[in-house]
Amino acid sequence: MSAVRHVLVLPDRDAAEETAEALRDRFGIADEPLLVRDALAGEDDAEDAQWLVVVEDPERRLDPVKLDEFAGEWDGWLEGP
Repeated sequence: MSAVRHVLVLPDRDAAEETAEALRDRFGIADEPLLVRDALAGEDDAEDAQWLVVVEDPERRLDPVKLDEFAGEWDGWLEGP
């Protein structure tokens, strides 16, 4: 069984940072989630960029439905499989 990488898509950097902090508290994630700026093609303005929170799940213990609901608290979503 291989590890899973979950990608949460958030509307801005503040939401991504808050989500990453809350992930550790709510889901007991030990490793620091990776934050990545995801500028849409042709966009130069950082204000228009989405942010990704990447969570490694080597034991496959995180429920994708719960992660999607969690990201929704910040107007985000879990990127589909």
